[in-house]
Amino acid sequence: MSPPRRDGSFLTASVRSMDTDVCYRHPSRQTRVSCSSCGRPICPDCMTPTSVGMRCPECSRERTKVKTARSLPSIPSRLTLTNALIAINVIAFLAEIATGGTLGSTQHSTLYQNGALAGYLIVHTPGYTGQTHEYWRLLSYGFLHESLLHILFNMVFLYIMGPLLEPAIGRLNYAAVYFASLLAGSFGALLLQPDAPTVGASGALFGVLGALIVVARKRGISIWQSGLGITLAINIVFALTYSGISIGAHLGGLVAGLISGALIVELSERRRLRGVALAGCALLAVLSVAGAITVAGATGLTPNGIGIGL
Repeated sequence: MSPPRRDGSFLTASVRSMDTDVCYRHPSRQTRVSCSSCGRPICPDCMTPTSVGMRCPECSRERTKVKTARSLPSIPSRLTLTNALIAINVIAFLAEIATGGTLGSTQHSTLYQNGALAGYLIVHTPGYTGQTHEYWRLLSYGFLHESLLHILFNMVFLYIMGPLLEPAIGRLNYAAVYFASLLAGSFGALLLQPDAPTVGASGALFGVLGALIVVARKRGISIWQSGLGITLAINIVFALTYSGISIGAHLGGLVAGLISGALIVELSERRRLRGVALAGCALLAVLSVAGAITVAGATGLTPNGIGIGL
């Protein structure tokens, strides 16, 4: 696997869209140049040359700073949401071990049995007489893992991808992407295989990757040169090749990441409508929950799984 570089180049690349936009101050003027700071499209009359590229009038009045992964003051390296999420997942895995699981399998742990996602535990299903309406599973599944190898792969992925996205869009936007994608992953898992118990952060992680791809494209960064496209392709092939992997959770999270990433780039960054962007992400999460509950009692689009199944 060739993961994206973590040298800060994702954050400092020139902001230039391949699409033709209109100047945010002069809607009748088309342009392919965006402010190197806020990302809003600007026409020649609004361009102010700086050492880090063209800037809009508002940003040009601010003190010019080159942003790198080490120079972002709002997100100290030890106090990131990424680190907090990794810590929560690790603590949850240790709790699974402590409640009856092993490093090779946590399926028999009390925490796993009370937190894993399955359709018959969400809504009443004919033939099942146990407890239902356990809606917390739509969220809790994303913090549980089936084995040491499972959590190791996911946390390494988050450790690499999280520090690329979090400082690029801000902690609150990053949280919106993560949790909207996690809930969309539950919808995807139940849509395809509602009766298959599902755990893991993969849905949220695919959402992070999807948002990264959107942000990279809007800032003129090649997803192939950055390694994002290769990372996505490898993970999709891996998910289709090995049995026991929830394709629905991966795809649901990816779609939600693409959508929430687009909302943040277009509304929060370009139009400074941060509240609207966050509301859009919240709506996406609500629709995912509603969709998950709706399909939880169905037979699923692919009840027997999908992929090669090695």
